[in-house]
Amino acid sequence: MIVLTQGDTLSRLFGLDWQLLADAVLTLIAVFVLFLAMSYFLFNPARKMLRERREKIKGQLDSARDDKEQAAKLKQEYEEKLRGLDKEAEAILSESRRKALENEAEIVAGAKEEARRILERARTEAELERRKMADEVKKEMITLASAMAGKMVSVSLDEKVQEKLVDETLKEIGDDTWLS
Repeated sequence: MIVLTQGDTLSRLFGLDWQLLADAVLTLIAVFVLFLAMSYFLFNPARKMLRERREKIKGQLDSARDDKEQAAKLKQEYEEKLRGLDKEAEAILSESRRKALENEAEIVAGAKEEARRILERARTEAELERRKMADEVKKEMITLASAMAGKMVSVSLDEKVQEKLVDETLKEIGDDTWLS
């Protein structure tokens, strides 16, 4: 076994020899190579994944902003359509009211025309009935006149008696009938 003195141990622990420097350089090279390998195999994919995720999130934010703008445009279009529908509904209602008033006017005019025709027909029928009655009265007057003439011929009456008979007959028939 190797026995070291107290002076050798201390000098070797803190002493810089070529072996320590070579080990340190080799360790640094190994760490650097390990860093490069880790960077290539671990850090670069992690950076790439983070970059892709950043781009994906940015794309989603842009897409969300575009969707929000489109939604706002659609909302505005629908609101305009709703206002247009209100106006269109009001126009349809006013057109319906106007048509209803026209139909009402047509129905009233038709009813008035029908009432006028009914009244005209009633007047015509009344006039025909009055003429028929007048013809019957005239026939009766003719019958009475011929009966009176027959009585006058059979009885030679004087003029005074004849006038009396005519007056009585006229009173029986009535002045209105005779004058019409």
